[in-house]
Formats: sequence, C-alpha cells, structure tokens
Amino acid sequence: MMSTIAASTIADSTIADRLAALRQAMRHHGVDAVVVPSSDPHLSEYLPPRWKGREWLSGFTGSVGTFIATQDVAGVWTDGRYWTQAESELAGTGIALMKISSGASTEYVNWLAATMAAGQVVAVDGAVLGLAIARLLQAALDAKGVTLRTDADLLDEVWRDRPGLPHDPVYEHAAPYAVTPRTEKLAALHAAMREQGADRHLVSTLDDIAYLFNLRGSDVNFNPVFVAHALVGLDHATLFVDDGKVKPSLAAKLTADGITVAPYARATAALAELPPGTVLLLDPRRITHGTRQAVPGHVKVVEAINPSTFAKSRKTEAEAAHVRATMEQDGAALCEFFAWLEDALARRHEAPLDEVDIDRHITAARARRPGFVSPSFGTIAGFRANGAIMHYRAIEGQCAVIEGDGLLLIDSGGQYIGGTTDIARVVPVGDITAEHRRDFTLVLKGMMALSATRFPRGTKAPLLDAIARAPIWSAGIDFGHGTGHGVGFFLNVHEGPHAITPSMMPEPHTAMEPGMITSIEPGIYRPGKWGIRIENLVLNRADGTTEFGEFLRFETLTLCPIDTRCIDRALLRDDEIAWLNDYHATVRERLAPLVSGAALAWLNERTKAL
Repeated sequence: MMSTIAASTIADSTIADRLAALRQAMRHHGVDAVVVPSSDPHLSEYLPPRWKGREWLSGFTGSVGTFIATQDVAGVWTDGRYWTQAESELAGTGIALMKISSGASTEYVNWLAATMAAGQVVAVDGAVLGLAIARLLQAALDAKGVTLRTDADLLDEVWRDRPGLPHDPVYEHAAPYAVTPRTEKLAALHAAMREQGADRHLVSTLDDIAYLFNLRGSDVNFNPVFVAHALVGLDHATLFVDDGKVKPSLAAKLTADGITVAPYARATAALAELPPGTVLLLDPRRITHGTRQAVPGHVKVVEAINPSTFAKSRKTEAEAAHVRATMEQDGAALCEFFAWLEDALARRHEAPLDEVDIDRHITAARARRPGFVSPSFGTIAGFRANGAIMHYRAIEGQCAVIEGDGLLLIDSGGQYIGGTTDIARVVPVGDITAEHRRDFTLVLKGMMALSATRFPRGTKAPLLDAIARAPIWSAGIDFGHGTGHGVGFFLNVHEGPHAITPSMMPEPHTAMEPGMITSIEPGIYRPGKWGIRIENLVLNRADGTTEFGEFLRFETLTLCPIDTRCIDRALLRDDEIAWLNDYHATVRERLAPLVSGAALAWLNERTKAL
C-alpha cells in the first residue's frame, strides 16, 4: 500500500489546487497517469459523497464520466448527454472535455493505450474499477508495455476532508408492498446457484441487495438503497453493512431468516477466508476488480449474471398492481402541479417564475401523496435552450427565468413505497412556432409507435429502439440517448438487465420478458434553441401465442396528459389520433376520482379528444 504524503488540499481549494496536489502525489509514487471513474465499490450510478472523486477533482457534476490526469494533460470523458454541461463546468479549469459516443464507451482506454509509452505506470483504485473494464484496460496497457496499478488510491491522499461512509439506517420494505418474502427470494437464488454448480454467491450491486433482502435505505441520492455487500451460501447469508445501520430489532428478523449482519469492512476478508473446494458465483459486470482480487486462488469462480438481476426485473402481478396504484397517485400529483403551473405562467408578469420553482413545486406536489419517499432522480426543468441539455439541472441563481415564448421540458419522477415513477412532458409557454409543433409531433409519433408495438417474447430490448426512432429519422433527425431503460420497484429508476438503446449489444440477458418495466422516451434536441422529450413507463404483458410463439405488448403505466397544444395534427394518422384519445380517456377515468378543483378542471381540459 502507498504511504500518505502531505497535501495542502482543503474543502475550499480550487480545481487547480486539487489537480496540482494530485500531480504531486503522482510524482511521489512514480505514477504517470491516474484514472478516476464515476464509480464506487458497488458500481452504482448515483454515488455516495465518499466516492464522488471525479466530481471533486474536476468540478464536472454529471452522473457519467471518467477523469484522467497525466503531468501534462487532464480530461473528462463523457457522452453527448453531458457535453453542454461539461463545457460549462470545466471552463477555466484546464481540464479538457473529451467527447465520447455513449456512456458505455471505453474510448478512454484507447486514449491511454495510444498516449502512454512502454515502461510508464497508470494507476486506478481497483476498489471502484469494474472488473469487465479492468480486463479491457489491462489488455490494452499490456500490449503497450505499460504497467497498471490497482492497489493505489491517490485520491485518498489529496482529498483531505473526504467524506466517510453514510450513516443513515437500513429499514424494511414490508408487506403488503414487499410481496415476496426474502426467504422465498433466497430460495429462488439458491436454486439458480445450484444450476450453476455454485455454493456461494457474492452480490455487490446495491439494488440487488435491497431487492433480495426486502430492505431499503437512503445512502444514495434518489435510489432507496444502502451501502453493503452480501455473501450468500446455500443455507445461510451474510450481509456486510456498516456498524449501527441495522437496528437490533431488524437484525433479529434477519437472523430468524438465516441472515447474519457483519461489518461492511469484513466483506473482502470473508472472501479471502473461503475454504478450498468452494465454488463462487460472480457477475463480472457487477463487481469490481478489487473485489475479484480478494478471492483466493483455491476457490473456483463461475462467472454469470446475478440471478437476482433477472428476478427483480420481472415484476409479479401483485407488484404490478402496486405500481398501477402508485402511478395513479403520481398522476394526481402531476395534475395538481400542472394546474398550478398554468396559473403561474398566466401570472408570470406579476410574479416571475424560474426553472428551480418547477423543481420545488413538482416535488412538493408529490410529497403530499401517500407513500412518497423522495424524487427518483434530479428534476430536469429546462426552458428553451436549456431543454436541449439532456441532463440539465437548474441551480438557484443560475437558471433561466421563464419569460417570453418557447417550450418548457420537465422530466421528473418519484420514489414511492409502492413503485418508482419517471415521466417527461413538454409545455408550451406563450406562442410557439410551427417548427416547435413539428418536432413535438415527431417525438410523439415515435413514442406512440413503440408503445403500440407487439413483439415476440424474448426479443432483445435494444432491437426495439429503431421503432421509436423511425418517425424522427424520416425527418432527417436523431437523438443522442437510448429510447428506454428498465425501472425498479421502489428501487433504482435505471435498472437492468434490459434497455432499449443502440449503445447496448442485443445479448441474451437483454431479452424482453413479462413483468419488465421500461421507459419509452424519444426526443429531439436543437442546441441553443429547444429540447423535446415525451416519456411514459410501460409494462411488458403477455399478448397471446401463435404458431410463431409467444408475443408481448406494452401496457402504458404512466398517467398524465400529453399537451395537445404542441401537436401538428396534420402529421398524425387516424390510428395515432385514436391511440392518443384512448390514452387520454384512460388518464381522465383513473385520475378524476383523486383530484378536485383546479386540478380536476385542468385534467378535464387537457384530456379532451383531438
């Protein structure tokens, strides 16, 4: 392990100070390049503060990106969703924006292989480096005679006030919402382990752990999970979690179900202590290089996807019923919000309105609904040009005032004990143009086309992407993100293994199966002008069997009107108009009993048939 050296870096240091301190540490330890991924020991999308090293070093706050520093160059590699944001946040830091094609890209590996010379050393903290990417990086550097060090966390040396582990308590996701007892989930996992010939299984991904044990937490913004590892045997399981997070009463329940609670720091030691003859099931896409290194050589390792990743993606009928009820509450909250918004827009000359106000009021509307826990991601409220920044986040004092004419894009969601929501809508402000309406209608056509699709069971999710893009492509337009992502059940708003995106290979684990929940969210983004995204969540449902096999269809779960004031009706076919009218009739029928007054009046107005 590396020794600690003095560093002047403090909480209020500048990016330049931090980069200088890092380079000093690199020189001290003979390291020529440092890689800091956006990752933690659990490969989470949203990170606890302790592992936000890339953000701390660079100032770039996007959720996807890799930071690399040499003595001469520093850069952040990120994809098109974040280019505008990164250009702004990196301006003046001396850190370059390195544009890549997608968040799953490994282009920085190629850059390192092309840049580093034989005999040089690249360092990355193996505890947060995914095993799959570690293997790619090792192979690329070996070919150039470059040494890869994964035993060093230089960030820890220069980040003097680095946060510790989160301390919020773990709590139970109880019945009736936790439909399947954890003992049944563990029994199903044991059966899957036996099929793989394994007698131990390590789980490090936080949503898998939360699902498997019917537990939740608040260690990570927006996702109701907690920092932990789990080592599952065929007759016993150990949950490694920081001391004090599991109350004695909950620990007793876990013990009764054959689960022992152990200190978080003991996880790697427990792996190292596995006896000869052990067969350990590991998912190479869902553990880190450092975790894999802790497994002794006398243990046989079987590599396969976590069985729980498949299991949690397929919601049961009872879980789907809870999600439908949650969508009704979320939709009612949105009726109240949009009724307030239209009134506020009508009075904006008296009381100015900005993008942060949108976030504040939409969250407050959800918080008044039963079962609400938190937002499911940071609200995106982008007016005019800000709507073209795909992952835009309004900041107090720096955001746009909603004045004049244009489009307002609002993408938001909630975590409820009965489900997770995610929805995007676009609102006209003042007078909008024919170009606005054309783009909006093309996006709507793409969303409806995929929503109405019937497809064979087992179709690889990425193959469905082109259906939503086709109406947009027909106009010579495209968008730089996936069409859809999986969604958890009071879990991560982005959930695998399936996703409707061209950046994912259509592999066996991406097959569409009954019970999966997915977003459908095509868009059009015109930098400096406007952005449009229309998003609903859908559920895979059985739709009969023919001589060609089983078929599935999508049940639309999201309940909120789509603003018909933005539509160019001439661009819609009769069947598309019928789909939209049927959807709005359903929205009105299911939400009307839950709202009153201005919210009900808004609902009735916005669901009128075309």
